[in-house]
Amino acid sequence: KAADPVASVYGGFGKFTSQNGIALTDIERVMITGVGSAYISSDIYGLKTEHVSEFVSTGRGGLYLTGLPEAVIVSMGTGTALVHAKSDGTTEYLGGTGVGGGTLIGLSKKLLDMDTVTHITELAEDGDLSRVDLRINDISSSPAGRLTETMTASNFGNISDLATKSDIALGIINLVFETIGMVSIFAARNHSIRNIVLTGNMTGVKQAKAIFSGLNSLFDMNFIIPEMSRFGTVIGAALSGIDSTYFE
Repeated sequence: KAADPVASVYGGFGKFTSQNGIALTDIERVMITGVGSAYISSDIYGLKTEHVSEFVSTGRGGLYLTGLPEAVIVSMGTGTALVHAKSDGTTEYLGGTGVGGGTLIGLSKKLLDMDTVTHITELAEDGDLSRVDLRINDISSSPAGRLTETMTASNFGNISDLATKSDIALGIINLVFETIGMVSIFAARNHSIRNIVLTGNMTGVKQAKAIFSGLNSLFDMNFIIPEMSRFGTVIGAALSGIDSTYFE
């Protein structure tokens, strides 16, 4: 990790090649993507370096990891970006939300005095959302339509004086993932799509699978967290080096 994006790129590149026994002479070219890539204006270590659109990379990587011909691909990082991708190479940036990993870390730092994601997620394992969130059964004795008794009516809308740090940690995680989930559902419905592929570092959070599975049941969607989901965007960038039609 490094605060400076250029230092991050060179440090990460050096560590990756060293750990995997890759010599610079083994590398034909480097594909680079992401907002930080704008700081890299020259070839890395003298290797041919080509920039790829982050949204193209996210879309291509998400489809590759799942084998789907079309889907909404969600990149969950510091914030969250949504891309509508098709196997013919079409990618459309749909927007996103500022809620993401940055939100999780920022709120946890203030509310829990913790800023390490693994520690926050471990703490949340013993959490109870009923002491944090307002649920449908708190405001209605007979839920209407597809609503269920345990569905969230208001994140942090029922915070108890007895809420523990574990409860608050789970509440923060739930807030982040439910916000991302609902934004993704609205985007997918707008394109008549059920498949939503989740990628990015936030997919590694322990509670992600359960929360998105719950949204699948509630809204008849198909949230997918594929194997290697954390590396979806970089895989898409690598694939773009094979097919020039995916260049920015």
